[in-house]
Amino acid sequence: MSRKMILIISMMIFGSVSIIPASYQGVLMNSAETINPGNFKLTVFPTMIIGKNGGDNIWGVAGKGGLGLTRSVDIEVKGAIFKNFTYFGVDIEYWFYRGRNLNASFAVGWHMIDTQIGSNSSGIDTAVMLSTKPSKKLELYGGLKISFDSIKNTGQQIDLIHFIPGLEYRVAKDIDFLAEFGIALNGESRNYLSFGFAYYFLR
Repeated sequence: MSRKMILIISMMIFGSVSIIPASYQGVLMNSAETINPGNFKLTVFPTMIIGKNGGDNIWGVAGKGGLGLTRSVDIEVKGAIFKNFTYFGVDIEYWFYRGRNLNASFAVGWHMIDTQIGSNSSGIDTAVMLSTKPSKKLELYGGLKISFDSIKNTGQQIDLIHFIPGLEYRVAKDIDFLAEFGIALNGESRNYLSFGFAYYFLR
């Protein structure tokens, strides 16, 4: 086999492996309502990145820690651990529309991904979210999340776009159950499934 062919195959293998961590852009796992001022929220949720074109599913554990800053603004630190990479970032969310039964918010943030294969990346996250309450305990939400990733030392840019429907159910005064499905809207993204609990440290 020629050196050129070996190089091409190696690049294809490396590219397919390195794009998996970069395809993880974090999750929403919250409605359009922000955390009440002074309250702290801790969430933990198993997350599955669904394999593409026959590829294996990848399971990991993700989480967030958030603090309500004002009536309409909160900040959340986010992280995740998967088999071949770790993820860390921060988001600021602004609740800009409060309707009778419709809320809307916008979030912007930053993240970095550290992999065991040397293809580390970092990027900017943006998201727009809508939510509504069909009942006192149940809240349905949907969001469009777009991330812009840059893979270190390669100059390669990856844009990740997901439409994300989800639900939030009040289990107790200070505990919510959440579940969402991330639908990939472009070829560089991966579908994902995430579910778990949010615990509120109420003032």
